[in-house]
Amino acid sequence: MKKYIILFVLVLTMSTLYAGAITTGSLFEEMIDMKGLTYYPYLFYKNVQYSSYDHTSQIPGGPNWFANADGFGGELVPNFEKVLKNPNEEGIGEYLITDVDGPGAIVRLWTAWINGDIKMYIDGNEKPVYDGSAQKFFTNTFDQYPEIKKINHDNFEKAIYQQDASYAPIPFEKHLRIVWIGKIDEIHFYQMQVRLYDETAEVKSFSPRDISKYSKTINHVTDVLVNPDKHFKIDNGQSFTETLAPSERKNVFRVEGSKAVTVLTLRLEADNVDHALRQTVMQIICDEYPWGQVQCPVGDFFGAAPGINPYESLPFSVKPDGTMICRFVMPFGKSLKIQMENFGNQNVTITGSAQITDYIWYERSMYFRAKWRVSHDLTGSGIDIIDLPFLNARGKGIYVGTTSLLMNPCGPPTPYGGWWGEGDEKVFVDNDPFPSIFGTGSEDYYNYSWSIPDIFYHPYCGQPRNDGPGNRGFVTNYRWQILDPIPFKNSISFYMELCTHERVPGLSYARVGYHYGVAGMMDDSEPLTSEDVRIPQLPENWQPTAQKGSANSVFFQAEDIIQNAKNTHMAEGNLYSGSKVLIWTPKAVGEQISFTIPNSEEGKRRFYITAALTPQSGAVEVLYNGKPAVLDGDTDSFDLYRPYRTMLRNFSIKSMDIPAGDHVVMLKYKGAPEAVTSPEIGIDFLWIQKASW
Repeated sequence: MKKYIILFVLVLTMSTLYAGAITTGSLFEEMIDMKGLTYYPYLFYKNVQYSSYDHTSQIPGGPNWFANADGFGGELVPNFEKVLKNPNEEGIGEYLITDVDGPGAIVRLWTAWINGDIKMYIDGNEKPVYDGSAQKFFTNTFDQYPEIKKINHDNFEKAIYQQDASYAPIPFEKHLRIVWIGKIDEIHFYQMQVRLYDETAEVKSFSPRDISKYSKTINHVTDVLVNPDKHFKIDNGQSFTETLAPSERKNVFRVEGSKAVTVLTLRLEADNVDHALRQTVMQIICDEYPWGQVQCPVGDFFGAAPGINPYESLPFSVKPDGTMICRFVMPFGKSLKIQMENFGNQNVTITGSAQITDYIWYERSMYFRAKWRVSHDLTGSGIDIIDLPFLNARGKGIYVGTTSLLMNPCGPPTPYGGWWGEGDEKVFVDNDPFPSIFGTGSEDYYNYSWSIPDIFYHPYCGQPRNDGPGNRGFVTNYRWQILDPIPFKNSISFYMELCTHERVPGLSYARVGYHYGVAGMMDDSEPLTSEDVRIPQLPENWQPTAQKGSANSVFFQAEDIIQNAKNTHMAEGNLYSGSKVLIWTPKAVGEQISFTIPNSEEGKRRFYITAALTPQSGAVEVLYNGKPAVLDGDTDSFDLYRPYRTMLRNFSIKSMDIPAGDHVVMLKYKGAPEAVTSPEIGIDFLWIQKASW
């Protein structure tokens, strides 16, 4: 009898995987269906990306393979599938983004900026279902429809419009045609992720009425996405605690049966937690496999390394106290064990819990897999560009996310010049002779643009660490592909170009390609070594260089041009110029500190202050030659307080015509949060730049 009950439950479970038609509502439901990712898709689809990649890239590994004219305007080959109408006298033409037979669905849109308009036609209808701004189409898709008023727009905006991307799904039954009307000589970056289902799939085409029809579903899904920690509660978790000595390896947790881990939490304690997070390697081994389906340093696995960099996303969260949470579901047929190995030279205590649920394992069930790999001592270049492998695997599965974890020891203190991620992602699926996913830049893959150093995080993408100034130092990006996973029938090869603005020796690049795989999957990963998990170090005595965004600049160490060193001292660290930083400890609001900056000749100039953002800092007002300065952003002050991170950032006084001679930049202390009892203002260096804007 028990056998038949299990069979009935299995059939019932399988039916939920493909029951009913694919609709706008069902696609929203998939956005938070973590368990659904564990089953190989019953209704197979291919994830195809249409993008403004440089279309002179035609032969993998051949000439122009690393070409980079991908939407700036004026490309040799238009960045579209086809030219429909050549530019008129005003420079406006018509260009085909896609013309594809269904069934299918748009599951992701992105742009850094795109001029012109979009016309979207579904199922061959003469009237477009979207006709308007291209920029709004790619970033705020559903906002153009009056039905958007039927839902909680505040949550929708936070959950669906993530940085420069839109995850508003648009299913189509028979056909999708999208035309761009714009000036091809002007900026027109775009990416569009499309599921192309097998012809057996039943799909209900999108209508603006779907927004109100599925409003209850949309509101629930966006509520979960905005606050996953609230909705994915940890109940009845099995706890464990172990201490590892240097070079020790232990099984810290084990569970038997056909089950799944739905939530895994870990927290590490050590004298140097940052080092422990990189040098404690975790293997999650299912069903007595000889090697773990997961093989990662603990901190890197949770997507915020190095160190504790708090953020919240759908699959992962990192708390300020160091608690790390994984919500990727990890099923197994017979057993699961978590093994830890300490590659460091200190004792490490591991505390964790695993929330377990029953799970019926069958032929479409997949193991969760995450294989970390690192390349140390790379030389980044804009000339000698390389394709870095993230994952090469054989078998059936789906790709569900990516992290890049870098140490970028560049010279320029600005994003333009110090940028590491000019390179595109290239994904070969099954028998692709050419990538079915070809991107336009690493930051574009991670849903942002223009190499911004901002700290941000959303349900599916984020940048929880970026030391600065510019993109110098340790930088971490993540993207989770929950609505837009990449299914594959027999193989996947995921590459990301390493292409930097300037030559950067000594770069370290770690990465993880998260995926699920049916039993029997193989990949090209190798056992991790102590050399792999060595701690990358920023070089000593870094000096900012005048290149690209910082061209025509003269830099001054703060301690060399200070007028009065009262209430100051020096602190050390390789984050800072010359491996030291001036620390000002104002005793009262209104206290001032001044710096004299020489200018050799008359002309238009910009003044910069490169300062530290820290948990001990506060706000300052900036005065130039005794008068309130006008900073970028039309303010005269900036706040250096950040609760959990230490970073360097540039603050710029707007360009102006100035005479030759000495100029005084003064900082006036404005105060700090109550938690800061002894404020410290870190001023690293000041600089002056010949300005052309």
